[in-house]
Amino acid sequence: MDTIRDIMTDDVECCTLLDNVFEVATKMKEWNVGAIPIVDGETLVGMITDRDIVVRGVAEKHPGSTKVEDIMSEELITVTAETTTREAAQIMAKHQIRRLPVVEGDNRLVGIVALGDFAVRDLTDDQAKKALSEISEPGYNGLQH
Repeated sequence: MDTIRDIMTDDVECCTLLDNVFEVATKMKEWNVGAIPIVDGETLVGMITDRDIVVRGVAEKHPGSTKVEDIMSEELITVTAETTTREAAQIMAKHQIRRLPVVEGDNRLVGIVALGDFAVRDLTDDQAKKALSEISEPGYNGLQH
């Protein structure tokens, strides 16, 4: 059975607590990503998504100079590189999330796995396919916070 190590992206672009929302948004555009992990050294401390910027930033009238920690998600669901793809798919479906940070040890970020990473791999596990398809069904309204 495949593990997350087999499909994760291990060259992850990150931001730090020193960055502001404008800088994160600019990096999202530059890197063509919808979420950026926030690290303190190598330790994962949060995640900021394009949705966070809109809902917690723009809609709340926060300026671009707002600190990332003011709008980032801090309570993250993570997996390890040894988690099976099936387990990760089930976690994503259960929590209705599209991205999972991959950590080791003391929350050290080592990668990220996104819904699309499963799509490009031919998952033969029908349960995993079903679990992932539920994330994109009508009625899904974004990331859980």
